[in-house]
Amino acid sequence: MNPLPTRVAVIGGGQNCEHEVSLASAAAVAAALDPARYEVVRLTIGRDGAWSDEHGGVVGLGAAVELLQTCAAVLPVVHGPRGEDGTLAALCDLAGVPCVGSGVRAGALAMDKWATKLVAEAIGVRTATGVLVSRADSIAWSGPVVVKPVAAGSSHGVSLVRDADDFADALESALALDDRVLVEEVIVGREIDLAVLRLPGGDLMVAPALEIVVDDVFDTRTKYDGSADFRLPADLDEVAGKDLETAAIAMYEALGCAGVARIDFFVTEHGPVLNEVNTMPGMTEQSQVPKMFAAGGLPYPDLLDLLVRGAL
Repeated sequence: MNPLPTRVAVIGGGQNCEHEVSLASAAAVAAALDPARYEVVRLTIGRDGAWSDEHGGVVGLGAAVELLQTCAAVLPVVHGPRGEDGTLAALCDLAGVPCVGSGVRAGALAMDKWATKLVAEAIGVRTATGVLVSRADSIAWSGPVVVKPVAAGSSHGVSLVRDADDFADALESALALDDRVLVEEVIVGREIDLAVLRLPGGDLMVAPALEIVVDDVFDTRTKYDGSADFRLPADLDEVAGKDLETAAIAMYEALGCAGVARIDFFVTEHGPVLNEVNTMPGMTEQSQVPKMFAAGGLPYPDLLDLLVRGAL
């Protein structure tokens, strides 16, 4: 007799600017989980914070938690604040249900770009020189800089400022999404992403590196309009590849990540410089991380299976 499928909740949406991206990721994940192995329970968090089931019926938070508790595991495919930042991991922890991916600590640290910089520098991984700014601070433009919210994703609110006249607007754009902003030096180098996966047995698997080639900045528009050139695997010599892999694993472990994480770097003539860490990256089959693992011989449904089994 075949065992009954494992019941898994897949959560999408969220109360942030990545709501639509999260919906696409969650829909793709739910559709790709092997129905012979998994019974999928779909839940969506609306922009207003209301939870709904797969039929669109609104359920209260208490009812949603009770539904999660009927599942063997939860796969929270919610990018950005109130999701990827450890919020949903904390909810699952309190509900006593295994959660796929990073826990509260790693999610919160990685979502906070300033905290991520501090961790990186403490373990010897270079980051761009930068300062932390709030609305109460006064800061003068000091040459070309990148301005970004401390906790936001998909490059929302990120600006490359080449002219002093544009600096104030860039700060306002970032402060509209967060009360803290990073102002960083512009790093000149190749943009290379790595993906790290903890396997159910505890070993780490690193996918082939991916290079992103764009004419200017890999901003929100170029992330989703198809104009970016993704080169997979990235053309790296043995030394550069090993340096990147070592830095990616070091960040994964130092932050305490679980499941899969994407670690983004700039490769310069002086070695890798960390850009950011994503503990719940885009997860459609055509997103960067699934494509990276597929290039390494791990198909999308098998990647999802490993993630769920890792949580269990």
